[in-house]
Amino acid sequence: QVQLVESGGGLVQAGDSLRLSCAASGRTISTYAMGWFRQAPGKEREFVVGISRSGGVTSYADSVKGRFTISRDNAKNTVYLQMNSLKPEDTARYYCAARGSSRLPSQQKYEYDYWGQGTQVTVSS
Repeated sequence: QVQLVESGGGLVQAGDSLRLSCAASGRTISTYAMGWFRQAPGKEREFVVGISRSGGVTSYADSVKGRFTISRDNAKNTVYLQMNSLKPEDTARYYCAARGSSRLPSQQKYEYDYWGQGTQVTVSS
């Protein structure tokens, strides 16, 4: 079992930055590909970004390319999401997820085995 706890969300203005963290416990995340998803009210949970077990491969949704950066520190059992140039359309609850079946991330939420409770990001215009 892996427990994931997200933090770092908040209320910011358009153009601001935020850094989300996902702290894992229970097992080392070095054996998991990791992903960040988000869900806005009334919408499906969507893929944002993913990173491979080693950190060498990343995958980004087109909507966040060039603005968001995922990284991981396996020694700290933590994954990060740096979000720059935030837009109102980035407003959502952000979830961290762990995928054990592959070393690579997936854009499909059903491929992930463990999920955190999420952290709210609200971007005002």
